[in-house]
Amino acid sequence: MKTSACLFLFLLITYPLSAQKRNTYKVLNYLNVILGKKTLSGTHNREPNARPARWTDKVNETTGHYPALWSGDFLFQQDNINNRQLMIDEAVRQWQKGAVVNIMWHACNPAQTEPCGWKGGVLSKLTDAQWAEITTNGSPLNKVWMSRVDEICIYLQQLKDKNIEVLWRPMHEMNQGDFWWGGRPGPQGTVKLYQMLHNYMVKQKKLTNLIWVWDVQDFKTLATDVTAYQPEAAYWDVAALDIYDKSGYADEKYNIMLKAVKGKPMAIGECSKLPDEEVLMRQPKWAFFMSWSELAFQDNSVEQIKALHAAPNVLNLDKMPGWTK
Repeated sequence: MKTSACLFLFLLITYPLSAQKRNTYKVLNYLNVILGKKTLSGTHNREPNARPARWTDKVNETTGHYPALWSGDFLFQQDNINNRQLMIDEAVRQWQKGAVVNIMWHACNPAQTEPCGWKGGVLSKLTDAQWAEITTNGSPLNKVWMSRVDEICIYLQQLKDKNIEVLWRPMHEMNQGDFWWGGRPGPQGTVKLYQMLHNYMVKQKKLTNLIWVWDVQDFKTLATDVTAYQPEAAYWDVAALDIYDKSGYADEKYNIMLKAVKGKPMAIGECSKLPDEEVLMRQPKWAFFMSWSELAFQDNSVEQIKALHAAPNVLNLDKMPGWTK
Protein backbone atom coordinates (compact mmCIF):
# COMPACT_ATOMS: atom_id res chain seq x y z
CA MET A 1 0.00 0.00 0.00
CA LYS A 2 1.32 3.48 -0.91
CA THR A 3 2.39 5.81 1.87
CA SER A 4 -0.30 8.31 0.85
CA ALA A 5 -3.00 5.64 1.05
CA CYS A 6 -1.81 4.60 4.52
CA LEU A 7 -1.89 8.24 5.63
CA PHE A 8 -5.41 8.64 4.28
CA LEU A 9 -6.69 5.55 6.12
CA PHE A 10 -4.93 6.51 9.35
CA LEU A 11 -6.34 10.03 9.32
CA LEU A 12 -9.78 8.79 8.33
CA ILE A 13 -9.90 6.61 11.44
CA THR A 14 -8.25 9.13 13.74
CA TYR A 15 -10.02 12.33 12.72
CA PRO A 16 -13.78 11.95 12.17
CA LEU A 17 -15.25 13.93 9.28
CA SER A 18 -17.76 16.72 9.41
CA ALA A 19 -21.32 15.63 8.76
CA GLN A 20 -21.45 18.14 5.88
CA LYS A 21 -21.76 16.05 2.70
CA ARG A 22 -19.99 13.23 4.54
CA ASN A 23 -19.24 10.10 2.52
CA THR A 24 -20.71 11.72 -0.59
CA TYR A 25 -17.88 13.89 -1.90
CA LYS A 26 -14.47 12.25 -2.08
CA VAL A 27 -12.65 15.57 -2.34
CA LEU A 28 -14.46 17.19 0.56
CA ASN A 29 -13.91 14.14 2.72
CA TYR A 30 -10.22 14.15 1.84
CA LEU A 31 -9.85 17.83 2.71
CA ASN A 32 -11.44 17.14 6.07
CA VAL A 33 -9.12 14.19 6.60
CA ILE A 34 -5.89 16.15 6.00
CA LEU A 35 -7.12 19.29 7.75
CA GLY A 36 -4.58 20.41 10.31
CA LYS A 37 -2.01 17.85 9.14
CA LYS A 38 -1.13 18.51 5.52
CA THR A 39 -1.68 21.24 2.91
CA LEU A 40 -2.22 20.51 -0.77
CA SER A 41 -0.11 22.38 -3.30
CA GLY A 42 -2.05 24.02 -6.11
CA THR A 43 -1.77 26.42 -9.00
CA HIS A 44 -4.18 28.29 -11.24
CA ASN A 45 -3.93 28.09 -15.01
CA ARG A 46 -4.98 31.49 -16.28
CA GLU A 47 -5.59 32.25 -19.92
CA PRO A 48 -5.19 31.08 -22.59
CA ASN A 49 -7.61 28.18 -22.33
CA ALA A 50 -5.82 26.80 -25.37
CA ARG A 51 -3.04 25.85 -22.89
CA PRO A 52 -5.03 24.79 -19.82
CA ALA A 53 -2.11 23.14 -18.00
CA ARG A 54 0.55 25.73 -18.76
CA TRP A 55 1.29 26.75 -15.18
CA THR A 56 0.76 23.29 -13.73
CA ASP A 57 3.46 22.06 -16.11
CA LYS A 58 5.69 25.02 -15.18
CA VAL A 59 5.52 24.04 -11.51
CA ASN A 60 6.57 20.50 -12.38
CA GLU A 61 9.41 21.75 -14.58
CA THR A 62 10.62 23.93 -11.71
CA THR A 63 10.18 21.58 -8.74
CA GLY A 64 9.90 18.03 -10.09
CA HIS A 65 6.38 17.84 -8.63
CA TYR A 66 2.99 18.41 -10.19
CA PRO A 67 0.62 20.35 -7.90
CA ALA A 68 -2.09 18.38 -6.11
CA LEU A 69 -4.68 20.94 -7.20
CA TRP A 70 -5.28 22.07 -10.77
CA SER A 71 -7.38 25.15 -11.45
CA GLY A 72 -9.02 26.51 -14.60
CA ASP A 73 -11.30 29.39 -15.55
CA PHE A 74 -14.25 29.76 -17.95
CA LEU A 75 -13.06 33.31 -18.67
CA PHE A 76 -14.53 36.14 -20.71
CA GLN A 77 -12.60 36.79 -23.96
CA GLN A 78 -13.85 35.30 -27.23
CA ASP A 79 -10.87 32.99 -27.81
CA ASN A 80 -11.05 31.65 -24.27
CA ILE A 81 -14.81 31.18 -24.48
CA ASN A 82 -14.22 29.24 -27.71
CA ASN A 83 -11.70 27.05 -25.90
CA ARG A 84 -13.72 26.30 -22.77
CA GLN A 85 -13.99 22.69 -23.93
CA LEU A 86 -10.20 22.37 -23.92
CA MET A 87 -10.19 23.58 -20.32
CA ILE A 88 -12.85 21.03 -19.36
CA ASP A 89 -10.96 18.26 -21.16
CA GLU A 90 -7.92 19.15 -19.07
CA ALA A 91 -10.03 19.03 -15.91
CA VAL A 92 -10.93 15.44 -16.84
CA ARG A 93 -7.27 14.53 -17.36
CA GLN A 94 -6.26 16.12 -14.07
CA TRP A 95 -8.99 14.27 -12.16
CA GLN A 96 -7.92 10.99 -13.71
CA LYS A 97 -4.36 11.70 -12.55
CA GLY A 98 -5.65 12.20 -9.00
CA ALA A 99 -5.62 15.99 -8.78
CA VAL A 100 -8.24 18.12 -7.08
CA VAL A 101 -10.12 20.11 -9.74
CA ASN A 102 -10.88 23.78 -9.03
CA ILE A 103 -12.82 25.93 -11.51
CA MET A 104 -13.66 29.62 -11.36
CA TRP A 105 -15.27 32.15 -13.69
CA HIS A 106 -14.27 35.70 -14.44
CA ALA A 107 -17.70 36.50 -15.85
CA CYS A 108 -18.69 39.44 -18.04
CA ASN A 109 -21.06 42.01 -16.60
CA PRO A 110 -24.58 40.85 -17.60
CA ALA A 111 -25.56 44.45 -18.33
CA GLN A 112 -22.95 44.40 -21.11
CA THR A 113 -22.16 42.15 -24.03
CA GLU A 114 -20.21 38.90 -23.93
CA PRO A 115 -17.36 38.47 -24.79
CA CYS A 116 -15.91 41.42 -22.93
CA GLY A 117 -12.67 42.99 -21.84
CA TRP A 118 -11.02 43.06 -18.41
CA LYS A 119 -11.45 46.73 -17.55
CA GLY A 120 -14.99 47.85 -18.22
CA GLY A 121 -16.14 44.25 -18.53
CA VAL A 122 -15.18 41.97 -15.65
CA LEU A 123 -14.03 45.05 -13.77
CA SER A 124 -17.17 47.19 -13.95
CA LYS A 125 -20.22 48.25 -11.94
CA LEU A 126 -23.94 47.62 -11.78
CA THR A 127 -26.15 50.44 -10.61
CA ASP A 128 -28.34 49.85 -7.57
CA ALA A 129 -31.33 49.56 -9.89
CA GLN A 130 -29.53 46.99 -12.05
CA TRP A 131 -28.57 45.06 -8.93
CA ALA A 132 -32.18 44.94 -7.80
CA GLU A 133 -33.10 43.70 -11.28
CA ILE A 134 -30.45 40.98 -11.55
CA THR A 135 -31.46 39.62 -8.14
CA THR A 136 -35.11 39.41 -9.19
CA ASN A 137 -35.93 36.09 -10.82
CA GLY A 138 -37.39 36.46 -14.29
CA SER A 139 -36.37 40.08 -14.82
CA PRO A 140 -34.69 40.96 -18.16
CA LEU A 141 -31.22 41.37 -16.63
CA ASN A 142 -31.64 38.22 -14.55
CA LYS A 143 -32.55 36.30 -17.71
CA VAL A 144 -29.35 37.47 -19.41
CA TRP A 145 -27.31 36.34 -16.43
CA MET A 146 -29.07 32.98 -16.27
CA SER A 147 -28.52 32.39 -19.99
CA ARG A 148 -24.79 32.78 -19.46
CA VAL A 149 -24.93 30.52 -16.44
CA ASP A 150 -26.71 27.93 -18.59
CA GLU A 151 -23.75 27.92 -20.98
CA ILE A 152 -21.41 27.18 -18.08
CA CYS A 153 -23.66 24.46 -16.74
CA ILE A 154 -23.30 22.48 -19.98
CA TYR A 155 -19.59 22.05 -19.29
CA LEU A 156 -20.04 21.29 -15.60
CA GLN A 157 -22.63 18.68 -16.56
CA GLN A 158 -19.95 16.94 -18.62
CA LEU A 159 -17.87 16.61 -15.47
CA LYS A 160 -20.85 15.37 -13.49
CA ASP A 161 -21.49 12.71 -16.14
CA LYS A 162 -17.93 11.48 -15.57
CA ASN A 163 -18.34 11.53 -11.75
CA ILE A 164 -15.81 14.35 -11.46
CA GLU A 165 -16.12 16.60 -8.42
CA VAL A 166 -15.34 20.27 -8.75
CA LEU A 167 -14.28 22.84 -6.22
CA TRP A 168 -16.55 25.49 -7.72
CA ARG A 169 -15.47 29.06 -6.87
CA PRO A 170 -17.91 31.48 -8.53
CA MET A 171 -18.11 35.17 -7.70
CA HIS A 172 -14.72 34.99 -6.03
CA GLU A 173 -13.41 37.80 -3.83
CA MET A 174 -16.94 38.76 -2.88
CA ASN A 175 -15.69 41.73 -0.87
CA GLN A 176 -13.78 43.09 -3.90
CA GLY A 177 -15.74 46.05 -5.23
CA ASP A 178 -13.80 46.20 -8.49
CA PHE A 179 -15.72 43.16 -9.77
CA TRP A 180 -19.28 43.81 -10.92
CA TRP A 181 -20.60 41.11 -8.54
CA GLY A 182 -18.59 42.16 -5.50
CA GLY A 183 -18.43 44.80 -2.84
CA ARG A 184 -22.10 44.74 -1.83
CA PRO A 185 -22.32 43.67 1.82
CA GLY A 186 -25.36 42.29 3.57
CA PRO A 187 -28.12 39.81 2.72
CA GLN A 188 -29.41 41.77 -0.30
CA GLY A 189 -25.96 42.26 -1.76
CA THR A 190 -23.35 39.94 -3.26
CA VAL A 191 -24.45 37.11 -0.97
CA LYS A 192 -27.95 37.13 -2.46
CA LEU A 193 -26.74 36.65 -6.03
CA TYR A 194 -24.37 33.90 -4.89
CA GLN A 195 -27.19 32.06 -3.11
CA MET A 196 -29.49 32.45 -6.11
CA LEU A 197 -26.75 30.98 -8.30
CA HIS A 198 -26.37 28.06 -5.89
CA ASN A 199 -30.09 27.35 -5.88
CA TYR A 200 -30.29 27.43 -9.66
CA MET A 201 -27.25 25.27 -10.33
CA VAL A 202 -27.98 22.69 -7.65
CA LYS A 203 -31.77 22.52 -7.54
CA GLN A 204 -32.69 23.21 -11.16
CA LYS A 205 -29.62 22.13 -13.10
CA LYS A 206 -28.93 19.24 -10.67
CA LEU A 207 -25.19 19.87 -10.61
CA THR A 208 -24.60 17.84 -7.49
CA ASN A 209 -20.90 17.35 -8.29
CA LEU A 210 -20.06 20.88 -7.16
CA ILE A 211 -18.28 21.62 -3.89
CA TRP A 212 -19.05 25.29 -3.28
CA VAL A 213 -16.22 27.61 -2.34
CA TRP A 214 -16.97 30.91 -0.62
CA ASP A 215 -14.08 33.29 -1.27
CA VAL A 216 -12.98 36.69 0.05
CA GLN A 217 -9.82 38.79 -0.22
CA ASP A 218 -7.57 39.82 2.65
CA PHE A 219 -8.51 43.47 2.91
CA LYS A 220 -8.00 45.31 6.18
CA THR A 221 -11.76 45.00 6.70
CA LEU A 222 -11.54 41.19 6.76
CA ALA A 223 -12.79 40.87 10.34
CA THR A 224 -16.14 42.41 9.38
CA ASP A 225 -16.15 41.16 5.78
CA VAL A 226 -16.31 37.50 6.84
CA THR A 227 -19.69 38.32 8.36
CA ALA A 228 -20.97 40.86 5.84
CA TYR A 229 -20.18 38.63 2.86
CA GLN A 230 -20.74 35.17 4.27
CA PRO A 231 -23.57 33.14 2.68
CA GLU A 232 -25.72 30.95 4.89
CA ALA A 233 -23.93 27.77 5.94
CA ALA A 234 -25.94 25.53 3.60
CA TYR A 235 -24.60 27.44 0.59
CA TRP A 236 -20.87 26.76 0.93
CA ASP A 237 -18.58 23.87 1.77
CA VAL A 238 -15.07 25.38 1.74
CA ALA A 239 -13.93 28.91 2.57
CA ALA A 240 -11.00 30.50 0.78
CA LEU A 241 -8.98 33.62 1.49
CA ASP A 242 -7.08 35.31 -1.33
CA ILE A 243 -3.86 36.69 0.11
CA TYR A 244 -2.45 39.73 -1.67
CA ASP A 245 -2.11 42.31 1.11
CA LYS A 246 1.47 43.24 2.03
CA SER A 247 0.93 41.90 5.55
CA GLY A 248 1.11 38.43 4.01
CA TYR A 249 0.36 35.43 6.17
CA ALA A 250 -0.39 37.31 9.35
CA ASP A 251 -1.78 35.15 12.13
CA GLU A 252 -4.62 37.65 12.56
CA LYS A 253 -6.03 36.75 9.12
CA TYR A 254 -5.68 33.04 9.80
CA ASN A 255 -7.48 33.34 13.12
CA ILE A 256 -10.29 35.43 11.60
CA MET A 257 -10.90 32.75 8.99
CA LEU A 258 -10.57 29.93 11.51
CA LYS A 259 -13.31 31.49 13.62
CA ALA A 260 -15.52 32.25 10.60
CA VAL A 261 -15.54 28.75 9.09
CA LYS A 262 -16.73 27.01 12.27
CA GLY A 263 -14.93 23.75 11.53
CA LYS A 264 -15.38 23.63 7.76
CA PRO A 265 -12.28 23.39 5.53
CA MET A 266 -10.53 26.61 4.64
CA ALA A 267 -7.81 27.35 2.15
CA ILE A 268 -5.59 29.96 0.53
CA GLY A 269 -7.71 30.65 -2.54
CA GLU A 270 -5.13 32.71 -4.42
CA CYS A 271 -1.69 34.06 -3.70
CA SER A 272 1.28 35.57 -5.47
CA LYS A 273 3.72 35.35 -2.57
CA LEU A 274 3.74 31.72 -1.47
CA PRO A 275 3.60 30.53 2.12
CA ASP A 276 6.58 28.54 3.32
CA GLU A 277 6.93 25.43 5.45
CA GLU A 278 7.09 27.45 8.67
CA VAL A 279 3.91 29.38 7.85
CA LEU A 280 2.03 26.16 7.14
CA MET A 281 3.34 24.62 10.37
CA ARG A 282 2.10 27.67 12.30
CA GLN A 283 -1.16 27.81 10.34
CA PRO A 284 -1.86 24.12 9.71
CA LYS A 285 -5.54 24.35 8.80
CA TRP A 286 -5.02 25.75 5.35
CA ALA A 287 -6.30 22.75 3.36
CA PHE A 288 -4.61 23.95 0.17
CA PHE A 289 -2.88 26.91 -1.36
CA MET A 290 -3.41 28.01 -4.95
CA SER A 291 -0.65 30.12 -6.47
CA TRP A 292 -1.73 32.54 -9.18
CA SER A 293 -0.08 31.42 -12.41
CA GLU A 294 2.75 33.73 -13.45
CA LEU A 295 2.68 35.78 -10.24
CA ALA A 296 4.14 32.90 -8.25
CA PHE A 297 7.20 32.98 -10.49
CA GLN A 298 7.47 36.75 -10.28
CA ASP A 299 7.17 37.04 -6.50
CA ASN A 300 9.10 33.95 -5.35
CA SER A 301 12.57 32.67 -6.13
CA VAL A 302 13.06 29.27 -7.73
CA GLU A 303 14.62 28.11 -4.45
CA GLN A 304 11.53 29.20 -2.48
CA ILE A 305 9.18 27.44 -4.90
CA LYS A 306 11.25 24.25 -4.75
CA ALA A 307 11.47 24.33 -0.95
CA LEU A 308 7.72 24.71 -0.53
CA HIS A 309 6.91 21.77 -2.80
CA ALA A 310 9.50 19.65 -1.00
CA ALA A 311 8.18 20.53 2.48
CA PRO A 312 7.04 17.52 4.55
CA ASN A 313 3.71 19.17 5.37
CA VAL A 314 2.85 19.79 1.70
CA LEU A 315 1.19 17.17 -0.50
CA ASN A 316 1.85 17.19 -4.24
CA LEU A 317 0.11 15.12 -6.91
CA ASP A 318 2.41 12.13 -6.44
CA LYS A 319 1.15 11.77 -2.86
CA MET A 320 -2.55 11.94 -3.67
CA PRO A 321 -4.68 8.79 -3.15
CA GLY A 322 -6.53 9.03 -6.50
CA TRP A 323 -10.26 9.35 -7.16
CA THR A 324 -11.00 6.60 -9.65
CA LYS A 325 -10.12 3.59 -7.47
